[in-house]
Amino acid sequence: MRTGLKEIFTALVDDDVPVAFQGCDGSVTGPRSPIATVEVPSPAAVGYIVTAPGELGLARAYITGAIEVHGDLHAALQVLHDHRRRNVTPGQLLRLARGIDPRLLRRPRVPPEEAIPAWLRGLVRHTRRRDAAAIAHHYDVSNRFYELVLGRSMAYSCAVFRSADTPLDNAQAEKFDLVCRKLDLRPGQWLLDVGAGWGGLVRHAAAHYGVKAIGVTLSQAQVEWTQAATARAGLARSVQIFRLDYRDLPNRAFDAICSIEAMEHFGSSELGRYFTSMAGHLRPGGRMLNHCITRPSNCERHRTGPFIDRYVFPDGELEGPGTIIAAMHDHGLELRHTENLREHHALTLREWGVNLERYWRHAAAEVGERRARVWRLYMALSRIGFETDRVQIHQMLGVRLDTRGCSAMPLRPSWEHQHQTRTSELSANGTGSRPTDSRRHDSVLPTDPGDAVRPAER
Repeated sequence: MRTGLKEIFTALVDDDVPVAFQGCDGSVTGPRSPIATVEVPSPAAVGYIVTAPGELGLARAYITGAIEVHGDLHAALQVLHDHRRRNVTPGQLLRLARGIDPRLLRRPRVPPEEAIPAWLRGLVRHTRRRDAAAIAHHYDVSNRFYELVLGRSMAYSCAVFRSADTPLDNAQAEKFDLVCRKLDLRPGQWLLDVGAGWGGLVRHAAAHYGVKAIGVTLSQAQVEWTQAATARAGLARSVQIFRLDYRDLPNRAFDAICSIEAMEHFGSSELGRYFTSMAGHLRPGGRMLNHCITRPSNCERHRTGPFIDRYVFPDGELEGPGTIIAAMHDHGLELRHTENLREHHALTLREWGVNLERYWRHAAAEVGERRARVWRLYMALSRIGFETDRVQIHQMLGVRLDTRGCSAMPLRPSWEHQHQTRTSELSANGTGSRPTDSRRHDSVLPTDPGDAVRPAER
């Protein structure tokens, strides 16, 4: 009896899965009222799955359209994972595929959106050149695409929700303000943002707290967008953004430092150098807020899976929270507070997914159908990861002690008590802007964009 495509589907998931299946060979299976339907419009899907068993083959099939999911992708992936058969071997899949058509055992062409394997990127991870290439792969795609997905805040990091139905822009503004409150920013201080993205945090800090802010990123597209947005906001004298590797920062101390979901790109082997550098760029009593995605424990592998590594964040690495805390303590920073925002990131990904679907036609036209499908899959899978505690996200607040061991910290955290005052202030004047120092100040980094670029390219 000839094997049908549905036999491969039923070999991968159990009989109770509430998802229907339709194959291009006419085979169907599943409940009458499914929550979603998996369609295989092309037999190439089998080749992807058989030649790269696991998440990479399934991802390639979805990204190329050889597999389609009709219905809520997030809900479908969740139940497919819950009902997967854990004892299926590659050999079983090979036999099933051979029963359909032996030609399906040939490896299909890898989608051009896929990065080369890590072992082909070089023997040494996290060199300046390799990190810059990894950042460009993900961020230098299209600023317009990110505008559609991220919303007005242009914040590509976990928001902070007061409730599950808080609008995304409000939640991102709350995240910006929470970081500023934890850092205890004051007018006239200097703030450094490592991995500043599109500059939302540094603009918020300058507009609402009167600081002078420096942001550094390895993405040229982010630099150009942020410079234009900063000029439109009238903050060009208070905010500067540079394309620069944190390892090439000039020898200068700041009053506060933040790094929001940038450390994931630096690598486990670089944690000591990273925190030593941050402590070295803080004045005594200065605070650093490190906001990063983590593993749930220190016992898990720090490198990401093949789908994330090839399509989303090449060379990305996630450590356990204890590993990061130890690195902070061992390299010049005393930890004073940490909190897990795991559920908040699940809600953030939910809202990004809603935006992507709302503007799907424009987003796909901007970056191409396959790359848009990468994002759709990445956000749905990541949302499940945060919901089910496969990944977490932590804000860790450290301080550089002075020579006598003084932290200059209050006896109890004050940022939550400040929240009501800040909310009232923001509501009273519509923007919450505090007077900023409009006097011209000297740049602490190179003013020639070429000077800022060259160190990161060595």
